[in-house]
Amino acid sequence: MKYSRNQVSEQARRRDAGQAIFRSRAHDVQKIYVSLKQWRIFHAVIDCGGFAEAAKTLHLSQSTISYTVAKLQEQLGTPLLKTEGRKAALTSEGRALLERSRHVLKEAIELETFARNLGQGWGGDVRLVVDHNFPSQLLMRALSKFSQAGRGAAQVKLSEVAMLHAEEVLRDTTVDLAISERVPLGFLGEPLLEVEHLPVAHPEHPLLQLGRDVTSADLAQQTQIGIGNAQDRDRGAGAGSGSTQQRWLMSSIDTVLEAVSERLGYAWLPQHRIQHWLDEGTLVRLPLSDKRVNKSMLYLIHGRPWAASPAAGRLADVLRSMATLPPECSARTE
Repeated sequence: MKYSRNQVSEQARRRDAGQAIFRSRAHDVQKIYVSLKQWRIFHAVIDCGGFAEAAKTLHLSQSTISYTVAKLQEQLGTPLLKTEGRKAALTSEGRALLERSRHVLKEAIELETFARNLGQGWGGDVRLVVDHNFPSQLLMRALSKFSQAGRGAAQVKLSEVAMLHAEEVLRDTTVDLAISERVPLGFLGEPLLEVEHLPVAHPEHPLLQLGRDVTSADLAQQTQIGIGNAQDRDRGAGAGSGSTQQRWLMSSIDTVLEAVSERLGYAWLPQHRIQHWLDEGTLVRLPLSDKRVNKSMLYLIHGRPWAASPAAGRLADVLRSMATLPPECSARTE
């Protein structure tokens, strides 16, 4: 194919412009003479205590070690070692370069590890939405395990929301995983963890001044503090569908705790979130006459199984491994 003079000139101009941009960066202009292998051998000489010891550790000949260090000093134009008796000791320049080069080698190793993890499906972001009833300590341990396994290659975007909000967020097709008490129609969910809720109040609340077990009729005469909105489902705290019991609904557990601490009412709260308040005596469990047990199941929900990333699958595996379930539990949808 033949080009006109104008076309040739235009190609030359673009080539020169590209070279000008490329050469404008310092790290492109500056030649690199020292390899990571040289730095590694230099470190071994220092860490192992000599050339012979470094040779044994790296399974190289002593002459190779000596030549590499000598070449390294020549390329840098700086003496790194000095002879003290029969051993080599660091010069002041060598000591400064040793610390800097350790960081370089560490970054190089982490970069290669990151690249391998990407190839094994650890890359990308995982968006996780968690019901506020899920134990925070368990969640942090799961995230820590996931991060360590993936060496930071996959990032988790976490949102902690109220129960009903989890359903709404799941409608967002960018959500990979959710933990909620409800599995919306059309989504895949599996039992993950059962949470027990306890009826609690301030030690000076009227219900704790009765001197006897608290009945459903007693509960109906007091204000119940809850989480959610007007459509939130009743937790069975003594109020039937036709009950006129006063209920105050808050947006978070922290707000409910404040309200209960101010003696505004009693509340059913997850035991794991209030155990230290119970231990301190700040909150007291109500002695119910019917000894009822109020438990809820939290489900692991796959937000978009048709496009699930390997990283999301691995995080789901970690969450399963961190939670304990009775064997009879099985997946369900509402």
